Amino acid sequence: MTEKTASKYLINIENNFANDDPALLRSVKIFHELDEIEFNLGLIGMDETTATKNSWWPIISLIGGNTTAKAKFINSYLGAQQASSGIQSSNHKFTVLLQNSQPSSATLPGTALDVDPRYPFYQISKKIEQLQSGEGSRINSYLELKAINSDRLKGKLFIDSPNMSAVETTPVNSMLTKHLIENSDLTLVFTDLFESTSPILDELIQHIKAYQDSNKFIYLIDEPIASLNPAKANEIISTWQRKLSEMGLNTGQFIILPNQLNTINPQNKIDFSEIDQRMANVAYDRSYRILDSLEKNIKDIEHIIIPEVKKALTLWKERVNMTSLIVLGFIASLAVLAEIQMGILDFLFDPIIGPLLIAVLIGFMIPTHLLISKLHAKLIINKLNDRQQELLLMENLANLFEKNMTFLRMLLPFTEPVAWNKKLKARLNQLTEKTKDLVQSLNDNFSSYNDKIETSLIKDNLSNYLDLSKFKE
Repeated sequence: MTEKTASKYLINIENNFANDDPALLRSVKIFHELDEIEFNLGLIGMDETTATKNSWWPIISLIGGNTTAKAKFINSYLGAQQASSGIQSSNHKFTVLLQNSQPSSATLPGTALDVDPRYPFYQISKKIEQLQSGEGSRINSYLELKAINSDRLKGKLFIDSPNMSAVETTPVNSMLTKHLIENSDLTLVFTDLFESTSPILDELIQHIKAYQDSNKFIYLIDEPIASLNPAKANEIISTWQRKLSEMGLNTGQFIILPNQLNTINPQNKIDFSEIDQRMANVAYDRSYRILDSLEKNIKDIEHIIIPEVKKALTLWKERVNMTSLIVLGFIASLAVLAEIQMGILDFLFDPIIGPLLIAVLIGFMIPTHLLISKLHAKLIINKLNDRQQELLLMENLANLFEKNMTFLRMLLPFTEPVAWNKKLKARLNQLTEKTKDLVQSLNDNFSSYNDKIETSLIKDNLSNYLDLSKFKE
């Protein structure tokens, strides 16, 4: 059996993302073990990895209405020197903001995000095409990437959504909004969003409700009066809490934005300390998201991928057996007709001719059964390819199905996918337990036993750390 080497992407993750977090560093080893299992099952290729299912960047998304509150915040928070050059995102595009070491900013098309697994919109064009035929090729009308020079962007991605009060309500915009919230580690929601009504606002509220217990939402209130009169701050926050509670939004942190007037003047220092404090924890949120994705990837093999292939195998066997029975029935009908016309039944009881006829029948049926199996397999493979796209899986279901098209498996009534056994299930359970241990190690960063845990982690790393650099060549 060919041994799977670590993919280039997984090596890149280890070098660029995992080294700042011991839990993530150890998760790279688990991702590689999971990749080995999927590779042996034929679900992924040699240089593919399940780690591409999620972006490893800490992601902060910004959602606002039709006022300038969000635009002012972006310009002032990411750097006053940038405001004059105008970091203004398109009103109808999802804009990813990335740190650029160069003094000048650069704008790249949406295709740059679609083809790069490091970003949260990787292969999003396939989902768009599935929703609306022909729209997948128009990815640049929905997404863009802006690289700007801002210290606050180091090690993070900001995603600025279109102004929700003005964006057109379409299946694609709704899907992208849901995708944005689902994959964000922190979502900044500007309360001007709730000052107007629109169909997409109702959908957005439902998306927020689905994730509001995940501690990822901060509601930013742009009230200059509160900045001038701090005594009114609590009153304004209470008012917004009641208003959003009536919409079913009961969790989330409320922050009143500092006065952002005259931010072009570099001498005007704006106090974003409360937001900065929350931003400092985004890396931890990213780690939990990655580990949650890892655990889900492991469970998906047993609960989604294998059942889909098993269902296809069962259907395949039923169709092949039924077709073979029809062929046998036709041969039996010919034998009955021959008996009526010629009286051949005596030949079947002949000690020489009888076994010979049975051998001829078996010699005919075996290749016929194999041919029927291959013909029906083509139809099943097409169904599996459609099902894979429908479920938005990177795993090649058809390839695992084809591994079952061996001589014995086509003749005998096997319905369990090849290599799916107790040993593999136990291995997946071990990976799940290892992932849970990593989540616990993250929790221990905030416990009173932190020093003891760190010591045990150092010892653990001696045996569990996987140096992927040896796979580079």
